[in-house]
Formats: sequence, structure tokens, C-alpha cells
Amino acid sequence: MSPERVIIVGGRGSRLAVRQTELVLAELSRRFPDRRFQVQEVRTTGDRRPEVSLAAIGGQGVFVKELESALRARRVDLAVHSLKDVPTELGRGLVLAAVTERGDVRDAVVSRGHRRLAELPAGSRVGTGSLRRAVQVRALRPDLEVVDLRGNVDTRLRKVEEGLVDAAILAAAGLTRLGRLERAAELLDTNAMLPAIGQGALTLEARAGDAEAIEMASALDHRDTRLATTAERAFLARLGGGCRLPIAALGIVEGDSLRLRGLIADAEGRRVLRGEAAGPASDAEALGAALAEQLLAQGAAELIGEAAR
Repeated sequence: MSPERVIIVGGRGSRLAVRQTELVLAELSRRFPDRRFQVQEVRTTGDRRPEVSLAAIGGQGVFVKELESALRARRVDLAVHSLKDVPTELGRGLVLAAVTERGDVRDAVVSRGHRRLAELPAGSRVGTGSLRRAVQVRALRPDLEVVDLRGNVDTRLRKVEEGLVDAAILAAAGLTRLGRLERAAELLDTNAMLPAIGQGALTLEARAGDAEAIEMASALDHRDTRLATTAERAFLARLGGGCRLPIAALGIVEGDSLRLRGLIADAEGRRVLRGEAAGPASDAEALGAALAEQLLAQGAAELIGEAAR
């Protein structure tokens, strides 16, 4: 490694993204105390239009594309992403150099009066911008009204406080990283609310030919998280659904074994297909694809075809 080189770490400008970049930078600095790091903020399409649905502004990748452009242009050497935001097909000439140890994978209920989901009165308005969350909330409480809720974490918390919604569903990992987990009335069990692909994990993206940056980032790679999310991302890649359909998955690694649970539904939640697969953790990618094939055979192909029309 060349000690005189300053490693530029790119990240988004939202409060949560800044905090996540700080966490990564602190760990890099701890492991490489003699190296110099610098943060470069990159504003993405998703940041510029926080109130617009992801599907309307380009779907998955709206929080990633500008960071990838900065990598290719050599304005940054590493890019920090929430893994759930990263498309399964990476930009040309780029690699995921590390997947960090996963935080809490669960979703949190933030509500007025600190009520759990089961305690909300019938007709309460529950806000989320996620089809995945909306479908699963309706399955748990069909008597609630699920409404679209956009904006960063602070914006969504404020809308609960102001009574624009009675509750909101947010990622527990994000609340934890912002020191706001006390706002959660409940953390939903993954049997009730299966998380997004990659939820709770951060990733560092680099140029494929930048051996120095890749070597440094790889020091933060976490084996079990990498294997679990590889299976989840293979599941998503085989299904293809992007932001058009609710898709969820969770991989759990125990030693050399991996268990993967997955879900796909139509946008309204009238049909919800679930499946599970298990096998050697070393076969993570094949396991994810196999679970997708299982759900495609159960009718997921029809759901995907209908959504594409």
C-alpha cells in the first residue's frame, strides 16, 4: 500500500447516511491508523427527491448511481451504501469489496402513544413507502389503513409526532445507528415481517482494478453477513421484481449451514407466496436461486408477468 495516498470515502448526505459513513470510516481508521481518509458527500437522485416513490424515479439504484459515477470518475475510492439499496447487477467495472457485519434486521413500529401494532385501533393510519412492509402489515392487521409515507428518518418520525399518521414502520438498524431506537414501540419478529434483501448491512463498493482500496475495505468484510446476503441477493436477482413487487428474504448462517426464507406478493397483497430452503453456506448463491425457482413454480412468474404489463 502507498501510505501517502489519501483514500476518499464517498457517502450520501442524509443524516443516517452520514452516520453510516462515519461508522465505516471509524472502523477503517482503527484498522489502518497510519492511513489518511477523507469523506466526500455525493448527492443522489433519491436524496434530491425524498417525497417521490422509488418506482417513479427509477426504482432500486436511485441512492447508488451517482456514487458509482463518482467511483468511475475517481472522485472517490470507496462508496458506502446500505446494501438493501444496491441493485443485484453492479455498475460496470465495480465490485462490492466488503459487506459489514449486519445490524438488527428487524422492522420497528413507531407510533403515537407508543402502541404496538396489535394495539392500534381499527382504522389507524400506518405509514410506509415500502410495498414489502405494506403487504405484510395488511396481512397482520387488515383493519388498518396503510398509507404512503416518504422522506428520511427524521421526516417520518416527525409525521408520526404531528399526527399525519398514527404509526410508521422503519428499519430498526437505522434507528439504532441514529440513537433513536427508544422511539420504537415494537420490533417486529421476522416471522411476521420478513425484511428487505440486505437489510441491516452496509457495503463498500470499489473500482474492480483498485487493489489497494479493495484490500483495505475487505478488512471490514463479515463472512456470515456476506454469505447470508449473497443468498438473499441471488433470490432477488432470479425473481427480478425490482421495486414493482413486494419481495423479502432473510438468510441465517449457522456455522457451515445457511437457511433462507423468502417472500413475493402482488402489490396489493392478495397473493403472498412464501418459501424456505437450506443447505451449505458455501452454496449461498445457488441456494438463493433455488428458492426463487421454487416460488416461480408456485406462481411467482405470473405475478412478475402481471406487474410488467
